[in-house]
Order: sequence, then C-alpha cells, then structure tokens
Amino acid sequence: MPAAGRRRGARLPRRPRPHETTRPTAGRAAAFRRRRSGAVVSRPEALRARAALIGLYGLLGLTVASWLSRLPTVRTDLGLSTGEFGSVMLVGSLGSLVTVLAAGALSSRWGSRRTMMVAGVAFSVASVALGLGPTIRSVPVLLVGVVLMSASFALGNVPLNLESVVIERAMGRTVVPQFHAAFSIGSVVGSGLGALAAWGHLPLIVHFTVIGAISLVWRWRSIPISVLPVLTPQPAADAPVLVRRGGATREAMAAWREPRTLLLGLIVMAGALSEGTANGWLAIAVVDGFARTEALGAVVFGVFVASMTISRTAGTTLIDRYGRWPVLLVSSMLALAGLLLFGLAPSFALAVVGVSAWGLGSGLVIPITMAVVAGERLGAAGRVSVVSAFSSVTGLVAPPVIGIAAESIGIRHAVLLIAAVLVMGILVIRRQRPAFAAGIAPDVVVDDAVPQDAAGERVGLVRDLAVADEVLDRPSLSCGAVGDKA
Repeated sequence: MPAAGRRRGARLPRRPRPHETTRPTAGRAAAFRRRRSGAVVSRPEALRARAALIGLYGLLGLTVASWLSRLPTVRTDLGLSTGEFGSVMLVGSLGSLVTVLAAGALSSRWGSRRTMMVAGVAFSVASVALGLGPTIRSVPVLLVGVVLMSASFALGNVPLNLESVVIERAMGRTVVPQFHAAFSIGSVVGSGLGALAAWGHLPLIVHFTVIGAISLVWRWRSIPISVLPVLTPQPAADAPVLVRRGGATREAMAAWREPRTLLLGLIVMAGALSEGTANGWLAIAVVDGFARTEALGAVVFGVFVASMTISRTAGTTLIDRYGRWPVLLVSSMLALAGLLLFGLAPSFALAVVGVSAWGLGSGLVIPITMAVVAGERLGAAGRVSVVSAFSSVTGLVAPPVIGIAAESIGIRHAVLLIAAVLVMGILVIRRQRPAFAAGIAPDVVVDDAVPQDAAGERVGLVRDLAVADEVLDRPSLSCGAVGDKA
C-alpha cells in the first residue's frame, strides 16, 4: 500500500549511496547562481590572460630545449654509452606516460591554477636534480630529475591546453595556434641559450639551477593571470547538493570510453609523431643522408621549426576564414607530402623544400585537434589526458623503431615509416568532419562592465567543477551528481 499522503506512482528522491553525502548550498554559493549563461570578465583581463599564457608556453619550450641542448654534456660527464643514456631517457618517458594517465583526474580535482603550480614546482626541483646528477656523477639523481621533469611536463600539459581554449572562447576568435607558436619560438631561444652555455662551458648545476629558479618565479607570477573564470551552473538555493567521492577520477576515466575522443587521439598521435620525428632525427638524417656537416643539419632543423612557427602564427587567420576541418586536412596532407619529398628527394635542395612543407603542415595538427578535444568543458580534462597519452605512447615507441630501421635502410628512409601513421590520421580526419565543424561558442562573456554582488565580489567566477568545490568548501563535486532527482 502506498504511504498516506503520497500520490500513487510518484517518484521518491534518490537516497545517497554510501560514498556520497548531501549538504545544503549556502553562503557564497548564492553569488555564483546569479548568472548561468557564462562568466563575465573584462576585455583587458582576457588580453592579459592571453599574454600570460603565451609566456607560459614560450617558457615551457625554452626550458625543455635548454635541457635537450645539454644532453651531450650530460652523457659525457656521467660516462654513459649511447645505449645506457637511452635507457635513462626511456625511464623518463615511462614516468611521463604514467603521469599523463592521472593528469586528467588531477586537473579536474585541483583546477587549472593549482595543477599548473604543482607542475611548475616539480619542474624546478627536477632542474636542480638534472644539474646535480652529472656534477656528482650520480645516475640515480639524474634519473630522479628526468622522471620529475617528464612528469611535470605531462601534468602541466593538460591545464595549459584547457586554458588556451578558454581564452580562445573569451577572445571570440582563433588564438590557440598562437600558444603553440610561442612554444616553438621558446624552443628556438632555449636551444640558442643552451648552445651558448655549452660554448662557454657553463657548469650544468649552474645552468639548470638558474633555469629552475627563473621558471618558478615566472610561473608564480603568470599562472594566476592566465586562468580565466568560467561559470559552472549551480543548483537552486533550496536544493541539496549530492557530493560524490572520487567523481573526478571517474570522469577522467570515462573519456577512455568515448569513441570520438579515441579517434581524435589518433590524429594527435599522427601530429606528435610528425613533429617528434623531426625533432629527434631530422638533423641526423641530413648529416647521414646527404653527407653534410652537423652545423648544416642544425640549420635544416631550424627551417623545420621556423616553418611550424609560421603556420601556427598565420593559421589563426586561415582557421577563422576557412574553418578548422579544411585547414587541418590540408595541413596533414602537406605534412605527408613534405615528409615524402624529404625522404625521396634526389637532391639536397629539394629535401630542404620538403622539410619546409613538412614543418608548415605539422604546425597546426595538434593545436586544432586539442582545441576540439577541450572544446566542451564538461570532462575536458579527461579527454585532453587521453589524447596526451596517445602522444606519450608515440614518444616511447617511435624513436627505437626508427633507430632499428635506420640500421638497415638509413635514417633518411627510416623516417618515411611514419608516413603510414600520417595517412591513417588523414583518413580519420576525413571521417571526423562533424567534430571539427563547430565554431567558437563563447562561454566566457568579455565585457568592460563586470557585475559585482553586494559584497563587492565579481559574479560568475566559478572556474570549473574543481574550483567550484574549493569555493563552496566541498571536497569533491561531480557534475551529473548535483541535485536530488530520482
């Protein structure tokens, strides 16, 4: 029999499960319910955020390139063979892969600002270890530094990509490739500084400690500016809030069950393989394949990096004019054509032309795909983590495969093996046109007149679910668990 006073067939509110609790919304939460359409920021604030994030991307490229440029000195100081040193770098890549699998959940739980700060501190500690290990002739200390550096890169990569999309939406036009262009420019500057430090015989402990200190101060000042507020809708004032433990982890792992995300991960893998192969093998391929000097090999690699920077700088206009999908498809085909021309060219001049086309085509693959992956805020951290894992796996598998093949067919022809992956990426892009069709739909309203509540606080400043938890003094709020519906 139905209970007295209860309408027959009425649905009862769902009771919380053992791992969930309910709390009423109150206090500061009311201020965040006043606007549901989007967060409001001033235009100068959006511009400052873009400049700060561009600086962070450039800093990342500078610091990583500084480390890579001193690898010969590190190997010599430790007295390691090429195989032994390769094993150390492989362990570091494994650390990156493990971290990137957890980065989505951590970014959802902590929020972008805290995640980037943790990654920045880890990188500074890693920098000291990278300089200390060769100085005291300790491979374990160096290994700690390599693992920490790889982990910090993987952890910080997720919020960096998320914030680039948030800023793009705030600007109302394509700007994501500009951030990746800043990374390329930073890499060129970092390589130059590393070469200068090597020429001056600057001790590694001094070089990397200075880099770590500068990067920590830079991040400490820039990260708060680079994170724009984005509103997450809150429940009604009288509705209890269902708090779900471990929601961030479940949300991040759910991205691995999304077919579209996995397909986009294949596109990112193709782009990362194209870019990473050039970074690791292009200069050597010029030296071995055309019997040129090491300096000329570095110049040709500089042509590749400059071409990528040009495409990422000019790509914003092309994307706004023609759309993401056509630009991405043409870019991928251009990268494939450039790679084939480099590997099969009968003359050195034609090979350099191929390198230029290869770089122009590779520059926009990852920025465009990452913008689509992070385009929907709900679960964006998990999706970025998934596609980043594809990139990390590429970094683990590609170098040894190309190296083994190079022993039989030569390095210039061995790099042609990645053409098969580029073709696969092009086929996926052709089938995923709807995923790239959406334009920039701002969920951040840019206005010079920012409304304030009675206490003088800005309205609509909940950045994401993780930050909403922090503001509302709740440890873990999972989207989809809000409310008391049956």
